[in-house]
Amino acid sequence: MVLRLIVGDDPILVGEAISASVEELVGDGDRSLMLELLTETDYRNDDGDWESAKVLDAARTPPFLTERRVVVGRHLSRFSRKDDYGPIIELLGEPLETTDLVLVWERGVEPKVDRMPALPKALKEAAELAGAEVVQTSAPKGKGGGDWLRDQLESSSLTFDRGARAAVEDLLGEDRSRVVGLIRTLEGALGQGAAVTADDITTFGGDQGSTVPWALDDAIDKGDVAAALALLPRLIPYTGSPSDRNGAAFRLLAVLHKRYSNMLRLDGADVGDDKAAAALLGMKGSTFPAK
Repeated sequence: MVLRLIVGDDPILVGEAISASVEELVGDGDRSLMLELLTETDYRNDDGDWESAKVLDAARTPPFLTERRVVVGRHLSRFSRKDDYGPIIELLGEPLETTDLVLVWERGVEPKVDRMPALPKALKEAAELAGAEVVQTSAPKGKGGGDWLRDQLESSSLTFDRGARAAVEDLLGEDRSRVVGLIRTLEGALGQGAAVTADDITTFGGDQGSTVPWALDDAIDKGDVAAALALLPRLIPYTGSPSDRNGAAFRLLAVLHKRYSNMLRLDGADVGDDKAAAALLGMKGSTFPAK
């Protein structure tokens, strides 16, 4: 019996983890007999509310014409209230030995959820107590994100030279999870084990990913006009709905407005260092932005 709890808010990385789990647990078995995959649409009752009964029934159903069953329950963040996830905790306390159970705490799809509810501590502890493997799928931020991205490249079947690695980092920006699809595209186009160059990334990489607002601040601080202009399209995407694009534009204006408002407040002020500047501007915590 295998128990696994997959947690993540990135649909690409969550999907990759689910696919890997199914491949591992089903193996050469007959998927039509072994696998039961449940999504949020399966949890709707006649009144349109979410119920976990389908997950419980599937996990407790014995196998038929096969030795084991693999049950995958997706979109479990629909059960973020104690009354809703309580039955799942009970299930983890008495799992069926013939069922490999994969529970996926991810954001709901329809209706759209703006923010994924946090995994309840009680549910995580119950999973760990039952011996479940907890798989966190989110790509880390900052320096850790760069290390994670390079690990993804190195663990693939492809060989990336230094220029190709730099091109991937520049292409994806903060959208590092896209590397999963990029690797598959390159493997399909160039073949398993191929050597990848920067030109290949340009050809097959698609649109540039997003970036963080402070990257624009850094470029302005350095007086690098070309870099600042190159960052603008990544801060205002040309894809998505008009409201998404307009929202991104207004967020960018807010960032620039705050920056230049602060500069005007500091202009002529009697401040000699970043601490004094931060105090004048009312900044809390780190004084680094005041530099």
